[in-house]
Amino acid sequence: MRDGKTVVITYGTYDLLHYGHTALLERARALGDYLIVGVTSDAFDRSRGKLNVHQNLSDRLQAVVATGLVDEVIVEEYQGQKISDIKKYGVDIFAIGSDWEGKFDYLNNYCKVVYLPRTQGVSSTELRAERMKPITVGCIGSGYLTDRFIDECTHVAGVDVASVWPKPEATGIPVAEDLDAMLEAVDAVYISASIEKHREYIEAALRANCHVLCESPLFLNSKDMDELYALADERELVLMEALKTRYFPAFDHLKLMLESGLVGEVKDIDASFSHVFDELDKSDVYQGSFYDMASYICLPAISFLGTEYLDAQFVCSFENDFCVWTKCNLLYPHASATLKVGRGIKTEGDMVITGTKGYIYVPAPWWKTDYFEVRNEDLRNTKKYYYECVGQGQRYEAFEFVRLISQNPSDRIPLHTREEVRAVTELVERFHSGDVATLGCGPYVFGGGEKVDDR
Repeated sequence: MRDGKTVVITYGTYDLLHYGHTALLERARALGDYLIVGVTSDAFDRSRGKLNVHQNLSDRLQAVVATGLVDEVIVEEYQGQKISDIKKYGVDIFAIGSDWEGKFDYLNNYCKVVYLPRTQGVSSTELRAERMKPITVGCIGSGYLTDRFIDECTHVAGVDVASVWPKPEATGIPVAEDLDAMLEAVDAVYISASIEKHREYIEAALRANCHVLCESPLFLNSKDMDELYALADERELVLMEALKTRYFPAFDHLKLMLESGLVGEVKDIDASFSHVFDELDKSDVYQGSFYDMASYICLPAISFLGTEYLDAQFVCSFENDFCVWTKCNLLYPHASATLKVGRGIKTEGDMVITGTKGYIYVPAPWWKTDYFEVRNEDLRNTKKYYYECVGQGQRYEAFEFVRLISQNPSDRIPLHTREEVRAVTELVERFHSGDVATLGCGPYVFGGGEKVDDR
């Protein structure tokens, strides 16, 4: 008890808060004198594979407070937090809806567990279905990314992949007669094509009043970015970059931990991302390192250090005109970042975030983040964090795409901002202009002068 008061705690997502939620809170309130409500975070929902939540955390917290039934609101962020909260807040009664009957009996070791009857005839799932009509999607492009996207969309409510174009590589999906025919028949498109084709396909889709989810990087230059975002705004359409790592639960938690000062002030980020595969076509320069992977390799710096870097320097290695290796050094007022990316070349693929109180280590492949460690001077005090990432990851970006489409244009607040897209676009534009230092080819020369031929 707290000061002689009986403390009650309950948890929920409280998406599209309705009278069923309110009735449950009233029943929980009647059990004691002080009611604490835990609202699940966006990242926690995604980590549990709950990808149909319509409102963001801030909106859901405000809705719970607005009921006037709650004494304290907290955020539920991880599995196992309930026991910690019960101990922390001196809880006497844990209350939850009867549809969870038996699932939380283990909490009887810490407090009394009460299952409350649900109000019949209403649910957030039904309300979401009423508010969100299915979105028909067409896929432009082919290859493994398109195949993965189609498979991942089967796990996202409200998405129906109806057609592909131009190649019939996706089994079971009809092939559109041509691009115009596809655009007439769908609400949105997913684009997996080389960056030099993005302008053409994005503009065609927007002019056909289709929302756009396009693989990264979105643009070759700032002019294309400004014109296409202006067109999307004019037609009240979503134009979103497909950057799955940004929407992973672990990446969200990592960002929150850094913002909380867990390792002090971030001073440096060192990350690498490389890929060796047989299908690489080195006659297509746009499959090269920075053209193809700029958004991913820049994501940690842009997300954790911001978009206002002071200077950027490129060091590149080319095979003919194909860039196999790029090292991008970003200088900020109080920090730096070294970002290394390769196509047809291999390096570790991990990430180290250096802070004044410690550092965070994300093992390879960091861009599939589900685990990281927080370390300090005494490695015996290392803390390990794991947040499950289900599937290949595209379902998280697909869900964000659907969420934005379902909102009124004036209410759309993307997790990945236009300022972040612009920061990467300006780097791509600089790389494209040839403002880079180029490494030569040939034998390595060691200290003694001995030459070892490349093999």
